[in-house]
Amino acid sequence: MVADNALTKEQMLKKYSSLKPGDTINVKFKSTIKNVCQKKGCWMTLDMPTGKESFVRFKDYGFFVPLNAGSREAVVNGKAFVSEISVAELKHYAKDEGKSQAEIDKITQPKLTYGFEANGVLITQ
Repeated sequence: MVADNALTKEQMLKKYSSLKPGDTINVKFKSTIKNVCQKKGCWMTLDMPTGKESFVRFKDYGFFVPLNAGSREAVVNGKAFVSEISVAELKHYAKDEGKSQAEIDKITQPKLTYGFEANGVLITQ
């Protein structure tokens, strides 16, 4: 995978805004890593404009990212989609992220999210 022709996070937000739950598009974009699963690096979130983020998982759990990859620039290639995440799943991810029980208990509503299944990731050093 190469970083050439990757969309900016602003361009990607426009793509996400046009999607409905169930839609997918193949795309490559660049953004900053906000959070990484602190158990094994099996997911990460990427910064998007206006305080939003993209939740990235890796195709078939075929690879992981370093636990200390937060704040680095990344280019992801794969399928973008919009989905609704259940309260149970949100609590599971919050636990993986190392959130306190008090923070986890505040999760009471499902969330419409920007998702991404990556088949390749490049991370700056």
